[in-house]
Amino acid sequence: MGQLQDRVALITGGESGIGLATARLFVREGARVHLVGLRQDALDAAVAELGAGAALGTRADVTDEAAVRDAVEAGYRHFGRLDVLVSNAGTSGASAPIPDYPADVFAHTLAVHVGGAFHVLKHGLPRLPDGGCAVIMSSVTGLKGFPGSSGYVAAKHGQVGLMRAAAAEVAARRIRVNTLHPGPTSTPFQDEIEMAATGLDQAEAAQAFDRMIPLGRHTTPEEIAQAVLYLASDAGAMITSTTFVVDGGLSG
Repeated sequence: MGQLQDRVALITGGESGIGLATARLFVREGARVHLVGLRQDALDAAVAELGAGAALGTRADVTDEAAVRDAVEAGYRHFGRLDVLVSNAGTSGASAPIPDYPADVFAHTLAVHVGGAFHVLKHGLPRLPDGGCAVIMSSVTGLKGFPGSSGYVAAKHGQVGLMRAAAAEVAARRIRVNTLHPGPTSTPFQDEIEMAATGLDQAEAAQAFDRMIPLGRHTTPEEIAQAVLYLASDAGAMITSTTFVVDGGLSG
C-alpha cells in the first residue's frame, strides 16, 4: 500500500518539471493524478507515460477561472473523487529593475501565481473531503527578496498570504493548506530564470547559483516531489498554514 493509495490529486503545471516529477511519485504511491497544463502534446506524453488508468490530462490556463472550474469538475467526474490539490503552474516574469519592469508582465505574473492558485482553491476546496490537502508551490523568493524579479517575488509572497487565509478557512474540516518553497531546482524553467538574471549561458548561470546555496547545489525535481508527498500524505497530518522550505539553506 502506497502513502497515497486510492487518492486522487490535481496538479497544475503537471506536464513537466516539478509537476511531472510529483505526478510520477504520486502514481508510484498509489494515487491517480489529473494533470492540468497549457501544452497538449506534453500532457498527452505524460499521460501515456503514467498510464491512462492512472492519469488524466486537461489543457487549461490557470488565469481563466472558468477553465479551472471546468477542469476540476472534469477530473472529479472522471475519477469520482478529489483528495489533493497541487497548485504548481508558474511563469518567471521579466528580469528588470522596477522602473523598467513591464507593467503588463507584472500583472500577468501575479495572475498566474496568485490568481491561478486562487482559482484552484476556489473550485477545488469544495470538492475535497474532510482531511484533504492543498499544496501551493511557492519559492525561496516567497520568503526573501531578490533584485530584478519584482513580479515573481511579489507573486510568490502573495501565495503565502493566500495560503494562510485558506488554511484558516478550512481548518474546521481538517483540510491542510501549505506553501512549499523550493530553492533553485534543476528544471528548464529555472534555467531560464538563471540565464536571464545573470546574462550567462546555462552551465555558467547554474554554477553561479550553486555558489549562493549553502549546501552547494541545486535541488532536484524529485526531491521537491518528496516534499509534496510528505505534505499530502498522512505523515503531514498536523502540518498546515506552514511555509515548508527545501532550498539548501538559501533563505536562512
